[in-house]
Amino acid sequence: MATQYEIGVVGAGNAAEGIVHGILRHAILFSDRMIASDPTEARRQLFADRFDVAVTDDNALLVQNSDIIILAVKPQQYVDVCTGVAEFVRADHLIVSIMAGVSTKSIEKLFPHVAARVIRAMPNLPIHVGAGMAGLCRGSNAQPVDLLRAQRIFDAGGRSIVIENESQMDAVTAVSGSGPAYFYFFVDALTQAGIDAGLTPQQADILAKQTCHGAARMMLESGESPGVLRDKVTSPGGTTQAALASMTDNHVFDHIRTAVMAACRRSQELGQ
Repeated sequence: MATQYEIGVVGAGNAAEGIVHGILRHAILFSDRMIASDPTEARRQLFADRFDVAVTDDNALLVQNSDIIILAVKPQQYVDVCTGVAEFVRADHLIVSIMAGVSTKSIEKLFPHVAARVIRAMPNLPIHVGAGMAGLCRGSNAQPVDLLRAQRIFDAGGRSIVIENESQMDAVTAVSGSGPAYFYFFVDALTQAGIDAGLTPQQADILAKQTCHGAARMMLESGESPGVLRDKVTSPGGTTQAALASMTDNHVFDHIRTAVMAACRRSQELGQ
């Protein structure tokens, strides 16, 4: 008799790695209750070695023997992957998708023989260190209890919020899903500016990273808005004001908004 797993992860990539890490770190499940599949042997081996979970290259086997299916494949691959396992999807399965741009309706259509219960989620990279952010919404057949089960998975890696209107998931993807990359881009620029100003690379790196860490932590823990905190740092005629004036003159604020909207549009395109 085959082992029955509570969670099966289809696609053992970077995002799935963070999700599994959070689940195990907070003992939401023990490792013997999970299985992961991937066509790449190196990724399967990594999951087996790091997490001590069962691994396979057989998606059908995983689906047949798991209660919750986490679809963690690239959006361009999901039709082939879902079609390949469709006959094994049951009405009691909970399907959690972390694929950018792919609607719950699109996934439901690939399993026409059941009223597929689908939760769409968009986590981000800091889930690897327990500081992730995920937006979740439920498809037409998913029940409130399904949403709670999915939230438990993503809360283990940080925080989650429920999005009632699925059309807003593209914005979630653009703001928090892709957001860490924008932040790292800024830290790179801050570090390079420090070097340009005469610091050693090591000095600039430490100063930039710790400054950003402290600023983010203060914003979260104080509950004050970014604007209020920014004003507390900015003295009239001082160094901060000079920097912010330069950013305003160069339309940095507007450029960031434009960039996020580009990510939102791309998420919409991926779902078409």
